[in-house]
Amino acid sequence: MIDFILRTAGPEEIPAVLALWARAAKGTSITDDADGVAALLARDPDCLLVAVRADEPAVLLGTVIAGWDGWRCHLYRLAVDPEHRRRGIGAALLAAAEERFVALGGRRADAMVLDGNALGHRTWRGAGYGPQSQWTRWVKPLADD
Repeated sequence: MIDFILRTAGPEEIPAVLALWARAAKGTSITDDADGVAALLARDPDCLLVAVRADEPAVLLGTVIAGWDGWRCHLYRLAVDPEHRRRGIGAALLAAAEERFVALGGRRADAMVLDGNALGHRTWRGAGYGPQSQWTRWVKPLADD
């Protein structure tokens, strides 16, 4: 078992966060770059939660973005290093995100999960989340990839 600590990420950790997402997250987004993550942290410095090794705090084990827009709670980029999965890191990150939302006045959280991400589906269902079949996400890129 590995001991880990949960905390918020700082701007200096953006390269490590992006590297973790490259090896641990399914799919990519137009905002998966240093500028996108920097803008996220500038807007809400406490929204990017990370799990780090207790004995090596610079080593990222997992992330989740717990975004609060004042009305709804949104979860993105739940990612755990493949070498450290099935050790409670993802569950701890989700619990911390949900605690953040409750403290901010949130009443329901949603998560973006790719349709083809079977591992993600199991993870989210195990945490008590489920798809809402009456909604479809509509998107319009505002910038080129």
